[in-house]
Amino acid sequence: MQEAELVTPGEVLGRAAELKAGKGAYVAPHNKTIYASLTGLRRIIPPPTDSADQRPTVEVTGHKAHGPVPEPGSVVIARITKVMARTASADIMCVGPKSVRENFTGIIRQQDVRATEIDKVDMHLSFHPGDMVRAVVLSLGDARAYYLSTAKNELGVVSAESSAGAAMVPISWTEMQCPLTGQIEQRKVAKVEVN
Repeated sequence: MQEAELVTPGEVLGRAAELKAGKGAYVAPHNKTIYASLTGLRRIIPPPTDSADQRPTVEVTGHKAHGPVPEPGSVVIARITKVMARTASADIMCVGPKSVRENFTGIIRQQDVRATEIDKVDMHLSFHPGDMVRAVVLSLGDARAYYLSTAKNELGVVSAESSAGAAMVPISWTEMQCPLTGQIEQRKVAKVEVN
């Protein structure tokens, strides 16, 4: 795969005799030249081997499409937005080390909070709105939301703010403490890797 180059609308991408226009590209009928119709990355896609037309396709994919997209198995960082009795909703902020450019919603279901004693999980003692959690994507769920899981030791709340507004410190896998007030709050805490 060749390095994708940035192009802007109206930029020449190639000649129609050698290439087919794909997404984000068009052929000008008067000179049979292919131009970019949007700002984005130019890519050449080889033709399928069984295709009668053996010209590669040139396409331009917009910047927005080039942010990372959560996929099953990817580890994400998400901010909890709402906690209900059986689920917690979250906005996915990062996929791996890369921040997302689009809005992706995640849902953590009660059965996906932890690996043991699933029936005893209390969502309100596991997460609070505003908590940052590390989770793994299970699947694309319903209503454009991804199902997330925190059921491994290294997954769960990685950053939380206490009611006093301080960044809380994890003191066990189920508790975080406010350094200002000493108040302890319940959470499903991500195990911190010790280097």
